Amino acid sequence: MSDPSQVSDLDKNRALVDWLEWQLRQAKNRVRELEVAEEQERRRRERARAEMSWKIQPQRGGMQAMLHRGGCATYSEQFGFINREEALIALAEPDIEACPICTPETGLKQS
Repeated sequence: MSDPSQVSDLDKNRALVDWLEWQLRQAKNRVRELEVAEEQERRRRERARAEMSWKIQPQRGGMQAMLHRGGCATYSEQFGFINREEALIALAEPDIEACPICTPETGLKQS
C-alpha cells in the first residue's frame, strides 16, 4: 500500500496545470481590461481633438455651407477638421453660415 501523505507526480502536475490555467485566465482578463482602457483613452483623445477643431458642412441640396465645431453632432463627419485660423477664414466667407446649434464663432473671434 502506498503512503497517503505522498502526492504522486501526476497529481502534482495536475495541480500545476490548474494553477497555470488560473494564472493564464488572470493575465487574459488583465489584457482585456487594458485594451478597454486603451480604447477609451483613444476615444477621449479623439473627442478632445475634435472639440479643439472645426469642420465645414458643404453646401448641398439648396442648403448653405455651414461651419461647425469639431464635436457638433448636427454634422457628424469626423474627418477633414480645420484649425482656428482656417475656421476664422471660413466664418468670414459670405456663403458659409455658423451653425446655430454649436455656435462655432463663440471664442473664435477672441484673441
